[in-house]
Amino acid sequence: MADSKANAEALVPKFKFERLLNQDQAGRRTSLRGTIDSQPALLVLERAPFPSSHGYLEAVPGSLRTLKNLGANDIYHWYMANSGEISRRTTLGDSQNPDDDASFADLKINLIYPCTEKHIKKYSKQGVRFVTETPAIYREHVRPYMQAQREAGRLNWVFNIIEGRKEVEDVIYRTPFGQDPEEGFLLLPDLNWDRKTLDALHLLGLVERRDIWSLRDLRRKHIPWLRHMKTKFLEATTKVYPSIEEDQIKLYVHYQPTYYHFHIHIVHVALEAGATQATGKAVGLDSIIEQLEVMRGDDEAGMDAVALCYTLGEASDLWNEIFGPLKKNGTASLSPPTDR
Repeated sequence: MADSKANAEALVPKFKFERLLNQDQAGRRTSLRGTIDSQPALLVLERAPFPSSHGYLEAVPGSLRTLKNLGANDIYHWYMANSGEISRRTTLGDSQNPDDDASFADLKINLIYPCTEKHIKKYSKQGVRFVTETPAIYREHVRPYMQAQREAGRLNWVFNIIEGRKEVEDVIYRTPFGQDPEEGFLLLPDLNWDRKTLDALHLLGLVERRDIWSLRDLRRKHIPWLRHMKTKFLEATTKVYPSIEEDQIKLYVHYQPTYYHFHIHIVHVALEAGATQATGKAVGLDSIIEQLEVMRGDDEAGMDAVALCYTLGEASDLWNEIFGPLKKNGTASLSPPTDR
């Protein structure tokens, strides 16, 4: 048994790399073609989960070999970093270009500072519930909640981007601000994209207009606008990334969204469909348009008249203040927002 294990472990160091076959899971899994003792071999490398020991987690932030800031807005910062596990020379060969540092980063880091209790709840492990938001629940409870979030200044960082006060260097494409407020928009990288793996492309399309908070505000009269914006987003994305074709891109919105200013997610079709694209979170833009087209009524008929089902964390405000109390005693208890 011991000999068998030792023989198996001896095989991997003998692997002679020939070519890269594929990268998936946003680059976290790599398939390699090569040989061992002149015989064909296939090696699949996949990043293991982070250790959960206190000592390791305590040491990580201060032990990074390199750290490069990708952008910052208000309390949000994101970086690419190298943990130092593989030497720079091994990864980059003889390159002397300091800009190549980002190409061997093995960590994508997001920092929220200073964070609030709301952030801590969002990123903590918690139970998940599947809820149905009826038109009445939306009108009587969720819409007032959305308004409270907007009035509390939760969208300042979004408006900073749209108005060109923040993240100017991160904007990939934009129409001239203020030239046409109804059709104006900009594209920027989602904070979870490493900005180089095109198969994992994830952009955000922020519209200038402020009268649409979420898909709930979309009505039949918006169908031409939605189709037009879809065309604009696809044209802009393929212009910036010409190796990507339009039928390699999908567009969707979140409900509930993270923030209540209408925005569209633009992703490569090869991007692994994790939680951000799951049922109960993502709604395809084409599906929304089709639903509006078959909806009965005049041009004011819209998405506020349908029931929507989605998932909620048990630590979220929507569960604790609306759906949890409604389930327990039929009465919601909204409290004013206290942090960003």
